[in-house]
Amino acid sequence: MPPSSLDTAQADGRAGLAPAAVRGRAAVCRAVAARYAGASRWAQGYVRGKLRSDPATAALLALGAARPFGRVLDLGCGRGQLGLALLEAGCATALLGLDRDRAKLEEARAAASGLPAGFVEGDLLDPGVAFPEADTVLLIDVLYQLPAAAQRALLPRAAAAARRRVVIRVFDPGRGWRSTFGLAVEQLGRVFRGETGRTAIAPLPLGVLAGALREAGFARVAIAPCWGATPLPNVLLHAEREGA
Repeated sequence: MPPSSLDTAQADGRAGLAPAAVRGRAAVCRAVAARYAGASRWAQGYVRGKLRSDPATAALLALGAARPFGRVLDLGCGRGQLGLALLEAGCATALLGLDRDRAKLEEARAAASGLPAGFVEGDLLDPGVAFPEADTVLLIDVLYQLPAAAQRALLPRAAAAARRRVVIRVFDPGRGWRSTFGLAVEQLGRVFRGETGRTAIAPLPLGVLAGALREAGFARVAIAPCWGATPLPNVLLHAEREGA
């Protein structure tokens, strides 16, 4: 992946979008959902649902409205709706998404028309895939899906690409009944998707993740619930470098 990809995305897109605080989250979500009109009906429903009800959408838009993210690298971006929401809200100046699912990336590219965004196919776990520098790196619902060793290998690479901030949504294994319920939901999801052969879900403790980020040079690491009205154990880690 060329390191100039974020520069190219910014040059190709538009600027001057109103911040989320002015436009309102509902308006931003409607605008992004409309961009997927050419996708399959299932994909349209998925995107609308994630934008409207996923607590990560509200959390990221609030963080970005308080202090914009600048150039964003979204690792494991899927269909790209979260990053596009940040652009539509004026919370980011450019977006580069990386994912290994070609079909989802095609939908993301079509939806991003006119925005300073690019999407690249690649395997996050391949050490030969370079992560270009960005002001902010996102890892949303990615780490806990991986084997423990892969989580430990990926996090330092992601952190090294972030000039200012890293935002990660993870599964907290220490939330009691929430964690028990969340594990059951994830296992059932794998059964329905025919993924029973995958390595068992083994989310790393939050202390391990926060420690790795501090070792990577992030002076401030905040942890906050990100489960909304759901019974899931999802939390948001927001790490910042000194002076960021």
